[in-house]
Amino acid sequence: MATQRLGLIMHGVTGRMGMNQHLIRSICAIRAQGGVTLSNGDRVMPDPILIGRNAEKIEALAKAHGIERWGTDLDRALENKDDTLFFDAGTTQMRPTLLAKAIRAGKHVYCEKPIATNLNEAVEIARLAQGSGLKHGAVQDKLFLPGLRKLDMLRRAGFFGRMLSVRLEFGYWVFEGDLQPIQRPSWNYRKEDGGGMILDMMCHWRYVLDNLFGEVQSVSCIGATHIPKRWDENGQPYEATADDAAYATCELRGHGGEPVIAQLNMSWATRVRRDDLVTFHVDGTDGSAVAGLSSCRAQSRVATPRPVWNPDEKQTMNFLDQWQEIPDSQTYDNGFKIQWEHFIRHVVENAPYKWTLPEGAKGVQLVEAALESWQDRRWIDVPELNI
Repeated sequence: MATQRLGLIMHGVTGRMGMNQHLIRSICAIRAQGGVTLSNGDRVMPDPILIGRNAEKIEALAKAHGIERWGTDLDRALENKDDTLFFDAGTTQMRPTLLAKAIRAGKHVYCEKPIATNLNEAVEIARLAQGSGLKHGAVQDKLFLPGLRKLDMLRRAGFFGRMLSVRLEFGYWVFEGDLQPIQRPSWNYRKEDGGGMILDMMCHWRYVLDNLFGEVQSVSCIGATHIPKRWDENGQPYEATADDAAYATCELRGHGGEPVIAQLNMSWATRVRRDDLVTFHVDGTDGSAVAGLSSCRAQSRVATPRPVWNPDEKQTMNFLDQWQEIPDSQTYDNGFKIQWEHFIRHVVENAPYKWTLPEGAKGVQLVEAALESWQDRRWIDVPELNI
């Protein structure tokens, strides 16, 4: 077996997501396991250079994880012909510009979502990538969660029969910062800095809905800023200008052509009383299932109990105990790492890969449709996106 090097420029990895999920749990983990195995048995070893604005911070991060190369000059890094792949997890506002610069420098590109803050920029960068002949991809990590992979297995097995509806519950309480320290960056709650629940999460729900339940056809959405005042990392109060919650209904065209209704509740101002921080409840004619990040429970048609509505007596049924746990049929690796391995194989040996920048643009399309629905207080159609 031979091992080949893959030069990788990683930008924006001092932030929470870029550092934890992409650098430490993906690239560092891949390096620790000896690289990515190709179809012929050869291995690919990522050789990253970390690029950021703060030299002291980026140097400390590199040394902490045994990475020899780091710097603050992105243009110089892009000039290096030996580094062929560019990754960005920086700010959404800068992403289209950075991706375009990397593509014009002849680099394959991979990036966090959203790929842009508006649909025009998303389509423009997707078209540039498509026309370049280079490889490109956008993070769609939720598809690789164990819970959703089990849910997809049930779907592919025909467990649901005709799928009827999906109910998504997402969120938790993000501390305001006055009494308890914040656990999410303050920019998430400033619209001018690219914050907002709809921009952040509707991109995720688009690819989850399209791939698991049916293509989005239309959306009705209302957003809210439930907590108007928050405190930042330095303990300074600021006005929250971005939506911290959203409530949407989507019409889907199911994989068999049948209509499916999806209800999406998402909030950073809710306290959790459910199995996980996100749950997907799917109902079908032949069965139902509820999946979280890791677990999935199902109830078939023939095992469905017969509850009786009686408000005059205390409920004796324990509904939570009436569901069957779907067992772990394999060992599930980190979802971000799995998609990194797919993309590296795509770059090196042209392995099939469908999570491209045009797919990322679809997420931004749903964001804009949801925002338009909120503003106009009406249903918005989501047409096929031509890239």
